[in-house]
Amino acid sequence: MNAQTAPFRADVVGSLLRPDSIRKARLARQTGEIDTRELRRVEDDAIRHAVESQCQCGLQVVTDGEFRRAWWHFDFFEGLEGVEGYEADQGIQFNGVQTKSRSVKVTNKLGFGEHPMLEDFKYLASVSGSATPKMTIPSPSVLHFRSGRKAVSAEVYPDIDDFFDDLALVYQQAIKAFYEAGCRYLQLDDTVWAYLCSDEQRALVVERGEDPDQLANAYARTINKALEQKPDDLVVGMHVCRGNFRSTWISEGGYEPVAELLFGSVNIDAYFLEYDTDRAGDFAPLRFIKPGHQKAVLGLVTSKSGDLEDPEAIKARIFEAARFVPLDQLCLSTQCGFASTEEGNSLTEAEQQAKLALVVQVARDVWGE
Repeated sequence: MNAQTAPFRADVVGSLLRPDSIRKARLARQTGEIDTRELRRVEDDAIRHAVESQCQCGLQVVTDGEFRRAWWHFDFFEGLEGVEGYEADQGIQFNGVQTKSRSVKVTNKLGFGEHPMLEDFKYLASVSGSATPKMTIPSPSVLHFRSGRKAVSAEVYPDIDDFFDDLALVYQQAIKAFYEAGCRYLQLDDTVWAYLCSDEQRALVVERGEDPDQLANAYARTINKALEQKPDDLVVGMHVCRGNFRSTWISEGGYEPVAELLFGSVNIDAYFLEYDTDRAGDFAPLRFIKPGHQKAVLGLVTSKSGDLEDPEAIKARIFEAARFVPLDQLCLSTQCGFASTEEGNSLTEAEQQAKLALVVQVARDVWGE
C-alpha cells in the first residue's frame, strides 16, 4: 500500500457536520419556500466546499459529508425497491438521548433500481479533483438487525434465508452500479458487529427470539455473497460503529466476540474500527486481521468532542496496535463520522477541521506518507 491507494494512511470515515446553509435550505424545502432543485443547488455548493476543506487538511480521500441525507442508513434503504420508511413508535435509544422516530421495513421483494445516490456519487466525483471520492452506504446487515424478523414481511419472505439471499443480490447490483458510476472506494457502515460484542445488545436479540451467533453467521454469509462479483480494483471498507448520535453511543465491548468471524472470514479490504475510548476494548482482536492485503484503520481520534488529542499519545497507541498486526497493515482515521444524522455531534466545524488535520499529521509522522 502507498499513499495513492485506498485505504489511505490518513483516511476519513464519512459524515461531516451540516453547515447552516443546508439546515436552512432543508427547512425552507419542508415549508415550500424553495423547490427540490434549489435545495440540491445549495447542497452542491456545500459539498464542493466540504471537499475543498478535506483537501486543505491534507487528505487524499474525500466524501460528500453525507450532506444530502438526514440519516446515515435510512435514506439509502428507502431508495431500495421493496423497502418503506415509516414513523416508528419511538426513536433509537442512545446513551441518555433518543433519535427521531424513524425506521424502515421490508414490504415487498427487494430490488436495486435507479437509486438516487448514484447521482450523488457522480457529483462528488466531479468535484473531487485529484482526491479519491469515497462513497458510504449502510451494510446489508443493518437492514435486518435493528428490528429483526418483524421488519421483514413474512408474506413476502416466509423463509428468512430467502430474504438474506435477495439482500445479497441487491448489494451485488448496488456495488456494480456504483462501480459503473466511477466509484473505486466504497464503505459499508455497520453498527451490527459492534452490537454483537455488547452483552446488553445480545440479550435484546435473545429476548426477541433470535440467536445472536446465528445472526452473525447469516450476516457474514450475506456480506460475502454481496462481494462475490466485486471488481479487483474496487476497495471495499467497513466501518464498525458503536453508535454515533449527538456525541452519544449505544454499545460497549471489545471486538473479541466477533473478531475471528468478522476479520478472519468476511472478505472486506479494510476495517474502520473505533478505538477512541475504553469501550472498544484492547487491540488483541486485531490478531485475526488477515496477513497481507487486509487493513485495519484505527479510529483513535474521536469525532464526539472537539478536544484535540495529543499526537504523541495517538502514535503510541498505533505502535501498541502494531504488536498484533504489522504496522504496514494499519492506517488512521477518526473513530466515526461527525454527523451520522443531520443533527451532528457536539463540536464546531473548526474543531472538526482540526481533527482531520491531526489525522493527517500523525499519519505522516508514523508512515512518512
